[in-house]
Amino acid sequence: MTPVDRRSFLLLAAATTGGFMGLHRAAGSDRLGFTTAEDGYGKLIPDPAGVLDLPAGFSHRIISRWGEEMDDGLLVPNLHDGMAAFQGKGDRVVLVRNHELGIDTDPSHGAFGSNFERLGRIDPDSFFDFGRDGPPVLGGTTTVVYDQRTGEVVSHFLSLAGTGRNCAGGMTPWNTWVTCEEWTQRSNARCAVDHGWCFEVPASTKPGLATPRPLTGLGRFNHEAIAVAPDGRCVYLTEDRNDGVLYRFIPNQPGRLADGGRLQALMIRDRPSIDLRNWIDPALESPIVRPGEQLAVSWIDLDDVESPEDDLRFRAFDAGAARFARGEGMWTGRDAIKFACTTGGSQRIGQIWNYQPSPAEGTPEETDSPALLELSIEATEGGIIENADNLTIAPWGDLIVCEDGPPGNGLVRISPDGTVSRFALNRVSGSELAGACFSPDGRTLFVNIQHQGLTLAINGPWKA
Repeated sequence: MTPVDRRSFLLLAAATTGGFMGLHRAAGSDRLGFTTAEDGYGKLIPDPAGVLDLPAGFSHRIISRWGEEMDDGLLVPNLHDGMAAFQGKGDRVVLVRNHELGIDTDPSHGAFGSNFERLGRIDPDSFFDFGRDGPPVLGGTTTVVYDQRTGEVVSHFLSLAGTGRNCAGGMTPWNTWVTCEEWTQRSNARCAVDHGWCFEVPASTKPGLATPRPLTGLGRFNHEAIAVAPDGRCVYLTEDRNDGVLYRFIPNQPGRLADGGRLQALMIRDRPSIDLRNWIDPALESPIVRPGEQLAVSWIDLDDVESPEDDLRFRAFDAGAARFARGEGMWTGRDAIKFACTTGGSQRIGQIWNYQPSPAEGTPEETDSPALLELSIEATEGGIIENADNLTIAPWGDLIVCEDGPPGNGLVRISPDGTVSRFALNRVSGSELAGACFSPDGRTLFVNIQHQGLTLAINGPWKA
């Protein structure tokens, strides 16, 4: 496969910042309350198969199931999470998919069988953590090559082994997936090495395992997702903690994350150590920030980023960084970065933020023209978005948000004009949906139902 150039990357992930100005109007007119989705693609139609309700004209196909045998003789692991879709040959799409498994996971949820009977198919040296005196860590990634024309899986295989709780991550402009460990386990009697890192996995159609090299420069913390600027000059990272911060990594050389760089934390100018969670009683006091308010940004350099004490967020906050509530899904737009905070807001049921980089992002000149951070959405009690998690941007600008709240999770669509509507509802279980991503040509939306270990391909009359 050839590397993705900047223009192709923009087509894969783009949406304009200006297109989301409508979110402020929606929030201001209480359009974030529950609706029947009539402003979007129409009401959801009950799925006869009891898997996923969708609007009329849309259909889904289950393309991968937990426990199926893959081409390498291993089994599809469970707990599918973050995912991205890359261009393959012709109508083929290459999906790289996370599995949020750890070392204490039931072996039947892993790739090697309920009694590890298939473990011998993999060289122990290919694992990041083969374990010390017991089983290996069972997390990692799988790769699925899918043919959109036939609706069939061409091949699938394990592509990273021995990492733990691979939650989200992000695609890069150079045709790789960065998978993130949401787990800061230190080496002990079970684990042979420390965890809490990011790893890079090529979007390759050739079966085989990626070299499990931790990207230590991106810091050791409870990682969730990343987004890469289209020029590769900066990488943004969320932290899934109720007292987390937002990070930025400036690589020494764009496209070579393993070669080191600077890790920084986001700070609001003239408002050091601000708490952007908005965790207040709205009847008693005003929120710290309101939807539509723009905040000028600066960045703080961090040291000791490998953080053996897992205290990076505390040191960052003490130095002036802003605090966020469970930073989760993140995606690169044409001129902005979107990210979700799952428990942000006065009701603690979610926020969606917009980060508009400086024209001189990552250079000393950015102080003269700072980046802007804006709260796009804060969900309210009974709102149509509840506990926003993974998210993605369609090639034509729609923001698709996965919910991770109480039973009744689904997908929410936010159109560029600010219309907020429910697009899908999980009927098979109360599980979150995860890993939503579009094929590069926008024909297919892929999504995972995490607890059942299902990957679905959704097609229909997209409003491009």
